[in-house]
Amino acid sequence: MSSSIMRTVSRSVGRTPLRVATAPAASRALSVRFFCSHKQHKQHKQHKRIPTTKAGINPGVLGALAAGALAGWYFYSGEPTPSRDSWRKVNFHNVYKDIAALLEDEDYDDGSYGPVFVRLAWHASGTYDRKTGTGGSDGATIRFKPESGHGANAGLDVARACLEPLKKKYPHISYGDLYTLAGVVAVQELGGPTVRWRPGRSDEKISANCTPDGRLPDAAQGANHVRDIFYRMGFNDQEIAALIGAHALGRCHSNRSGYEGPWNASPTSFTNFFYTELLEDKWVPKKWDGPAQYVDKDTKSFMMLPADIAFKTDPQFRKYVEKYAADQDAFFADFAPAFTKLLELGVKFPEDAPVYEFKTLE
Repeated sequence: MSSSIMRTVSRSVGRTPLRVATAPAASRALSVRFFCSHKQHKQHKQHKRIPTTKAGINPGVLGALAAGALAGWYFYSGEPTPSRDSWRKVNFHNVYKDIAALLEDEDYDDGSYGPVFVRLAWHASGTYDRKTGTGGSDGATIRFKPESGHGANAGLDVARACLEPLKKKYPHISYGDLYTLAGVVAVQELGGPTVRWRPGRSDEKISANCTPDGRLPDAAQGANHVRDIFYRMGFNDQEIAALIGAHALGRCHSNRSGYEGPWNASPTSFTNFFYTELLEDKWVPKKWDGPAQYVDKDTKSFMMLPADIAFKTDPQFRKYVEKYAADQDAFFADFAPAFTKLLELGVKFPEDAPVYEFKTLE
């Protein structure tokens, strides 16, 4: 289906109510939201619905994991921490298939764990600081407190719990490899581009090397702040504009971030709709008691964050927004290498680590 036809379908669907998950509001975890909340200093403890899996995993295990998270602790595999060479014992094609089998769950949010898997991979990686060489997906410190409790990471315990049985099934995979591969699987299986990925991340054993709070972007800020955050990681304006396109996935939840709503009518499809909606809709301030955000004037069904609007108003960002709105293939071509770069920040891969280009499931 061409990008223009897909856009027409999206905007038509957008004028009718989106399907809302049957789970109560308190059980819905925040989906993909690369910009973090204005409430980062608060910890959010909410009850989560646990998925029914298609990967031969006992859902009771997932329930126990989530219950542990609610009690203030998080269970991780009792297997020895994998070494940097343990990946050689893992069949990553099988891991890919098992992650893909976890994605669909009609009782969770918009029917897919894909958006929150992308967000987990992003937040595990986006803490990198190229000046100090700290942060990033190597070490998987996002599973430890205090990092797991940072406001920007609210709701990601659901994604980690969902993936934990696969860590038991594949004990030689590192958490860093598992979390980043989950993001790749989600992007591809939800209709996005092929993303190159390679294994070789190691895991920290303790929380001593957790990154400080505040390394992820603040949704309430503008273009200068966005650049400060991404330049710290080593990205340029084109890469930043390409990465933000993943806001086509998922939604915000007021009980997590303070913000509320999806960016478009297809929150479980990886498309260029973030850009088309940003340019084609008229965005007005939302009238409510929550933090400042925007809604589309016509239906008030969709939202944009203040930092999203910066991509429309900043001339350098806007030129890429216009390019990607007009050409989804161009967006995909630029997103894939930028996402790979994000997932690999700070990782010292073995010289012989293979580069995978996984085929999507039939």
